[in-house]
Amino acid sequence: MEAHNVEPLTTPEMKNRGNIELLDRALQQGDASTVAKLVASDVEWWFHGPHNCQHMMRLLTGEPPSQVSFKFEPSSVQVVVPGHGCVIAEGWEGSQVYWVHVWKLKDGVVTELREYFNTWITVTDYSRGAIGWDMGRCTVWESVPRDLARGSLPSLLLAI
Repeated sequence: MEAHNVEPLTTPEMKNRGNIELLDRALQQGDASTVAKLVASDVEWWFHGPHNCQHMMRLLTGEPPSQVSFKFEPSSVQVVVPGHGCVIAEGWEGSQVYWVHVWKLKDGVVTELREYFNTWITVTDYSRGAIGWDMGRCTVWESVPRDLARGSLPSLLLAI
């Protein structure tokens, strides 16, 4: 009988994406025990946007969802570069606020969150080696802001 390699049903990337989706539900439901299991106690947090938009940090530090008027409802959650532990979620609050969360996970636990409001994000992977004039730059993800795309958004390049 011939042996066949069987692909695992859950890859680390699928687990990371699932953990971010689980984290989102736990935050919306105020499930602090699940949040504590999914987020490192020393999570590194970067924020780019107006000071009054630091809603996620308030949720992560234990403020009840009912106290935070902003609702994070991702329009997409994607693994960016397999093997890097990076998951990106983006979404809208109304028609004027666009947000992006770049989550870094290690062993299924969030170790870093980069949060951006009303900012165009381009994520590039420089680890693929020199591919041409751009010295290996490979765009792996780019913002998809709906209505705000017609206006002017500041643009950031995130290198991983």
